[in-house]
Amino acid sequence: MKKTIFWILAVVITLTSAYYQRKTGPNHPKNVKITLSDETLKFKLIRSGDSNEDLVIKIPQFDENYQAFLNYRLFPLNESFTAIAFINNGEELVAHLPKQPPAGKLEYYVSFNNLENNSSIDTVHVVTRFKGTVPGWALIPHVILMFIAMLLSNLAGLFAIGKIEKHVFYGNLTFILFLLGGMVFGPIVQLYAFGEAWTGVPFGWDLTDNKTLIAVIFWLVAVLGNRKNPKYRYTIIASIVLLLIYLIPHSMFGSELDYESGKVMTGFINLFI
Repeated sequence: MKKTIFWILAVVITLTSAYYQRKTGPNHPKNVKITLSDETLKFKLIRSGDSNEDLVIKIPQFDENYQAFLNYRLFPLNESFTAIAFINNGEELVAHLPKQPPAGKLEYYVSFNNLENNSSIDTVHVVTRFKGTVPGWALIPHVILMFIAMLLSNLAGLFAIGKIEKHVFYGNLTFILFLLGGMVFGPIVQLYAFGEAWTGVPFGWDLTDNKTLIAVIFWLVAVLGNRKNPKYRYTIIASIVLLLIYLIPHSMFGSELDYESGKVMTGFINLFI
């Protein structure tokens, strides 16, 4: 009965943390609400694009007394914004952000100009990052392995708290799957997406790479510590560390193209813009 409860708790914790990470990451679309006269518009500002095609920004139709413009510039360069007028396609208004190389970023916002008094209402500024196409043979195993590793890590931690000896087995399995998903398929995915396999320590400060490395180290210590004389605390600490790492927004310090040097570096995206 205790094991069944722990399995249920592990699933709930894993799904909750995965949902939280997805919703709080800088690649998640930014919800925007703008009021024009007596009309309220709701739409999304996309924060992730494909390097193979322009990124389409869509907004609903609105009062004819206003005209909408898409304003963008290369990020993080401090250059002037380029303004593009939205076009009505019959159902909504659309404008295109020009595609960028892998890891290239654009800062943009939408402005609504009042044609009667020449005033303007602007949305918040957001940053969108472009990525290359990742083949399914690399992306699918990466996602599945990382998810199962997180599930088994939570399960191993709960088993250790409940003093169930099988925590060692699930801990070992967690380490193997996480090593494959994070340190083998992870760099392959990043290579296809951003042109660099590893931008964490010692080559950079990519948060995803570094937090993966930290988790691997803690689970390696737990696996080695539990080989001859298992200790519940090793598994508990490793599982807590991995859970805390998963709660850190994904891609916050992510790969970023330096437009001046042409090299992929790491950069910071403000989560609150």
